[in-house]
Amino acid sequence: MTRAFRTAAVIGAGTIGLSWATLFAAHGLTVRVTDPRPDLADALAEALDLNAPHLAARGLDVTGLADRVHIAADVTEAVRDADVVQENGPERVEFKQDLFATLVRQAPDHALLLSSSSAIPSSAFTRELPDEAAARVLIGHPFNPPHLVPLVEVVPGERTGEDAVQDAVDFYTSVGRTPVVERKEIPGFVGNRLQNALSREAVYLVEQGVVTPEDLDKVMTNSLGLRWATVGPFLGSHLGGGPGGYRHMAEHIGASMKQLWAGLGTPSQTGEEQERLIEAVEKAYGSSTYPELTETRDRRQLAVLSALDSADKEEN
Repeated sequence: MTRAFRTAAVIGAGTIGLSWATLFAAHGLTVRVTDPRPDLADALAEALDLNAPHLAARGLDVTGLADRVHIAADVTEAVRDADVVQENGPERVEFKQDLFATLVRQAPDHALLLSSSSAIPSSAFTRELPDEAAARVLIGHPFNPPHLVPLVEVVPGERTGEDAVQDAVDFYTSVGRTPVVERKEIPGFVGNRLQNALSREAVYLVEQGVVTPEDLDKVMTNSLGLRWATVGPFLGSHLGGGPGGYRHMAEHIGASMKQLWAGLGTPSQTGEEQERLIEAVEKAYGSSTYPELTETRDRRQLAVLSALDSADKEEN
């Protein structure tokens, strides 16, 4: 790592921001969190209590974790000595535009300015910034919860400097994440575009009465979810082609697969259809509380990560 990151500012303490704060602190950073929510202290304490066992299970020392996380009265206080800033505000261009103008004014000149934006490229909210400020702004988009799910999509803007891109990669690597640099800005980036393509077809299949929401989830978790957790779509297809690999797959099965592309559905999602879908999902999962469901999700994700770690160690 070419530069040291000792202090992080987390701007916005929703689900993502609280998860980032826990992760950064578990890797030894001093973290300052700010959010206008009146229950910030309670929310932060609860997140640290809930997330610390997950990080301990990943081999991190969480002793004194809460001592490294501090509440800042406002953005100015949070970023005053920050080496890196992770923004987690609303998905609105105007909001981010105003906030990053403030971050540029208040944060140290060396601070790396990162946004957790799920869909908005940084060029959309840095247009009014001077070149030297825009050069250190870029997207660091995680998947929920970022203290567990390793991927971070690193997406530079039109004027982001290469040094900032490398610094972002180094920073996320230093906190145990898997950064992937995406070299072209596109709304939604890569992960959410893939997720939305699959979600659209899932909604269509349920709307058409082909399958229930619960059974569709069973299809995913007992087939594609298992496969893609280990190899991803392209390597999965390469292996699906047998000894001939992806070429065999494309030349011999590709035509029939392309016929499916044309037949993929578009959900109607009228008010009536949307209500039916909501009720179907609530019927499948509404008997469990949000904390119960997230605990199950996180426990299973930890199990997958541990299994992958063990497999990697055996290979090496």
